[in-house]
Amino acid sequence: MYKVGITGGIGSGKSTVAKIFKQLGISVYSSDERAKYLMVSEPLVRSKISSTFGPESYVDGKLNKSFIASKVFSNQKELDKLNAIVHPAVKNDFDFWCSTQQGTYVLKEAAILFESKAHIGLDKVVLITSPKNLRVSRVVKRDQSSEKEVLERMDKQWADSKKRLLSDFEIVNNEKQSLLEQVLRIHKSLCALH
Repeated sequence: MYKVGITGGIGSGKSTVAKIFKQLGISVYSSDERAKYLMVSEPLVRSKISSTFGPESYVDGKLNKSFIASKVFSNQKELDKLNAIVHPAVKNDFDFWCSTQQGTYVLKEAAILFESKAHIGLDKVVLITSPKNLRVSRVVKRDQSSEKEVLERMDKQWADSKKRLLSDFEIVNNEKQSLLEQVLRIHKSLCALH
């Protein structure tokens, strides 16, 4: 079974593209969703977060997202500490998940696939790109964020030009080209690898 990464900057349309692959019967692992789950449900991860950032990290058994965000989003060293706890747990979780799947290939959806080195061990990577103005407007609408907040989050991610060098396929999500046609082309290529 091939392990295929799917990545792209915030607001590029990774989830939308992943849904199309799911319609084709492909299993999709959402790294962001699983990371959130593991930060709350995995005792070792919880323990490491609490000992690193303090008991305020959890309130009533739930992750104190605003507290954690205030610690890590303006401080790269603190973000690196959080990532050093969460990323290995996600990798282990993905590996276990893969062992329960069937099919020619599975997809691992991750916003920071390259930045977190999560592409290591994958067979192929699909990059989703989209014009910056479209990405910003999507995220402002989706997350009720300010344009400034979205741009700050974008600045923490690699540029598409850098990701493109490490990717095997690219899907352009500019609301002009058909996503379905692009997905079907890639799906056909991935199935041919088997």
